[in-house]
Amino acid sequence: MSVTPPFREALRFWLKLGCISFGGPAGQIAIMHTELVDRKRWIDEERFLHALNFCMLLPGPEATQLATYCGWRLHGIRGGLVAGGLFVLPSALLLWGLSWLYAAHGSAPLVAAIFTGLKPAVTAIVAAAVIRIGRRSLRGPFSWALAAGAFVGIFFLQVPFPVVVLAALGIGFFMGWKPVDRSDRPDPMDRSNPAPDAAPSALKIAGLGLALWFAPVLWAGLWQGWGGTLAQEGFFFSKAALVTFGGAYAVLPYVGQQAVDHFGWLSAPQMLDGLGLAETTPGPLIMVVQFVGFLGGWNQPGSLSPLLAGTLGAAITTWTTFVPCFLWIFIGAPHLERLRSITRLNSALAAVTASVVGVVLNLAVWFGRHVFFPATGGVDGFAVAVAVAAFAAMQFFKVGIIPVVAGAGLIGLLAGLG
Repeated sequence: MSVTPPFREALRFWLKLGCISFGGPAGQIAIMHTELVDRKRWIDEERFLHALNFCMLLPGPEATQLATYCGWRLHGIRGGLVAGGLFVLPSALLLWGLSWLYAAHGSAPLVAAIFTGLKPAVTAIVAAAVIRIGRRSLRGPFSWALAAGAFVGIFFLQVPFPVVVLAALGIGFFMGWKPVDRSDRPDPMDRSNPAPDAAPSALKIAGLGLALWFAPVLWAGLWQGWGGTLAQEGFFFSKAALVTFGGAYAVLPYVGQQAVDHFGWLSAPQMLDGLGLAETTPGPLIMVVQFVGFLGGWNQPGSLSPLLAGTLGAAITTWTTFVPCFLWIFIGAPHLERLRSITRLNSALAAVTASVVGVVLNLAVWFGRHVFFPATGGVDGFAVAVAVAAFAAMQFFKVGIIPVVAGAGLIGLLAGLG
């Protein structure tokens, strides 16, 4: 039987979770399951798994949305706001500080040496993610075909990421593909902890959520003009938030392509550095977009100081990336069981999950091309060696991401000193 804790006790837990949630989505979800289900018994097992499956079908970081759902289940909308907000806030503050240090001092020889080791390690992490996501998502010839089609479409045909997502959604919906049936079991959920009462209507939540979502974007456009960096970042990351299926690795090729090649907010090597920094912080990996927003403002400050422009860029990027997460949960959570029973909806989103494997493979190739084949020509043997060592450590010796990133940075530093 699950119990509802006092709000103050839950508040302390959500703050603690935001500070210790290292290890990516899998590690964060495991921490929540251990604490909420096994130890504290605030959420029952079946409801937690139902919520996890629901969150994996939504655009956005599933661990953030799962925390938001659990907070909502315990204390309504205020609980969801606190749980999701504190899950993101420590990472946002820490990455803001790291972004400033990088922008202000990243060209220092010792800092540059550290990132020489980090870049190939990040490439190895993404390659390992391809294998991990593929094992979970590819369950038959049809799913393999979707993954291959996504890779060919993005890498060779330059099809935009949103188009790939929409195509996979349409294919899955109309074909009614259902690779794994998880809904045939009887539903033994504990009813002792019912959904919050007196929740606002979905229409009211949608209206207020959309107003909060786009208010900073409109403010930036009216202040600096619609072609200004802040407004462009707000609109772009709002669009990215709608197609962020499959986690951060899936949307990063799209973000990288647009931020580097189209908007010129940062360079490809800086994008790699940002992902390396994001891997070292708690919270969702998609927080790397805050680094992109910070450098976009720092590099294109206009009439502002670089630090202020970077801070505002980081803030508007983080806001437009995460506010939709709360919106999806507060609208969908009251209807969770019914939404999961819609076969064609689940089929469509399962097809997106399969196509994400090809998208992440494209990201690994994109990173590898910039890391292993520098602009000066030839092959960077040091980068190849570090990437192979990092990949082997994760795949065969089950070393965690944080030790891999720290070790690679230390190797880069030692090589730079030598």
